[in-house]
Amino acid sequence: MNGIDVNMESGEAGDPSQEVWSVTELTRRIKDQLETKFPAIWVSGELSDLARPRSGHVYFTLKDADAQVRGVIWKGVASRLPFDLDDGLEVLCHGQIDVYPPRGSYQLIVRKIEPMGLGALQQAFRALHDKLKAEGLFEAAHKQSLPSCPGRIAVVTSPTGAAIRDFYEVLRRRWPLAEVLVIPCRVQGAGASQEIATAIEMANRVQPAADVVVVTRGGGSLEDLWCFNEEPVIRAVFASRLPVVSAVGHEIDVTLCDLVADLRALTPTEAAERIVPAAAEIKAKLATDLQRMSHALKHHLSASRDRLLALSERRVLRRPGERLELLSQQLDDLERRGARALSDCWTRCQDKLRGVSAQLESLSPLGVLSRGYSVTRRAPVGDVVTDATSLEAGQLINTRLAKGSVISRVEETKLDES
Repeated sequence: MNGIDVNMESGEAGDPSQEVWSVTELTRRIKDQLETKFPAIWVSGELSDLARPRSGHVYFTLKDADAQVRGVIWKGVASRLPFDLDDGLEVLCHGQIDVYPPRGSYQLIVRKIEPMGLGALQQAFRALHDKLKAEGLFEAAHKQSLPSCPGRIAVVTSPTGAAIRDFYEVLRRRWPLAEVLVIPCRVQGAGASQEIATAIEMANRVQPAADVVVVTRGGGSLEDLWCFNEEPVIRAVFASRLPVVSAVGHEIDVTLCDLVADLRALTPTEAAERIVPAAAEIKAKLATDLQRMSHALKHHLSASRDRLLALSERRVLRRPGERLELLSQQLDDLERRGARALSDCWTRCQDKLRGVSAQLESLSPLGVLSRGYSVTRRAPVGDVVTDATSLEAGQLINTRLAKGSVISRVEETKLDES
């Protein structure tokens, strides 16, 4: 057998001086390099191959014309998205690169995702609008009425923006008595929605308590105002114990914050006009009311004077004793008539009593006894004896006479011969 001579050059397999990595070690080093090089990045592309397993995570491919990368959105982030993910949607993803060792592939872990372009934002707006509408957040039954004259107003806005200056100017001109408490927060950009929601919650807790909450900022693009379309702001406005006025952007700008608020103002200036009354109008109304009250009091006083004069001309007021004298005379007359009637009644009653007494006397058994008759009773039972055969010889009897009674013993009984 002829031998085969293989030249071993430096760096070739089998060279004991060359370090050999395992697949795991190689993957780990690549993972470390990628995660160090790309700690947090923004990547734009088109969604495809969307998968939503029962775990709640979202897996997808982010691609453009020449390349693609796998991505994943964990359940906690996916559940809070204000719009639906669909294949073909252009998105902007923020996250970090991660290597998945079991497959030796890298993927993008998405922490935040936004639709790209105006059309995508409008789609997200409609999706969240329909969701919140289905929950009843925009119904008129939930709207609170504003106080007619608030003493303390909490304003949620940027303290350096034009909105608060416009609001202050109108408020100071119309109703300078109102106290304004500014609760500062960002009104644009990433994280602004959470700051606005926190500021609304704080406005409900301040002491002394505010009467109304104003959420406002100046105009801007749809992207600039987008934080007022995010769910944390909408739910904070809905949960507010105090009435909320939304004055976001200009007249043509309509946000979900406007729809859920108790009152929508077209601009910060209009918000101030609708929250407080105009001091000049109040003064004019008070002057008119004072004049009307003065005229009414004068008219009432004149009518009362005329009525008092008419009353003073009445006979009863001119000669008040005359009525009392007449009533006293009538009382004496009634007394005499009453005494006479009582006397006549007493006489009639006596005569009637004597007649009844005579009738009773004629019917009294004592009257019969006085004519020689008697009443016999058994002794000691006391039953009246009407039949001689009911008695026995030797039985005691009590005989009642007109005067007194006789107790005797029966010797013999016999019937009438007739």
